[in-house]
Amino acid sequence: MELVKGSVAVSLMGRDKGVLMCVVETGENRVWVCDGKCRKLNKPKAKNPKHIKPLNKKLSEEQTASDKSIRKALKQISEA
Repeated sequence: MELVKGSVAVSLMGRDKGVLMCVVETGENRVWVCDGKCRKLNKPKAKNPKHIKPLNKKLSEEQTASDKSIRKALKQISEA
C-alpha cells in the first residue's frame, strides 16, 4: 500500500517500534508521522518509509484535524 496523508502505519524501527502512527506528510525519501500523544501534529517525526509498515487503513480529514482526534482514531483501530 502506498503511503499518503492519512495512512495508518506501524513503526518497525526506533524507540517507537510497534506504535501505530498516522502519516501527516510525505516527501521524496521521508514521511512525517504522529500518534497524537508522544508525537504531536505540531512536531511530527520524520521516518524512513522502509521503517514503517502501512496498514490497510486511512484516516479522514476530520480524524487528522487534531491530536485528540488522531489518538481516538488510532485507539479504535488498535482495539479492532
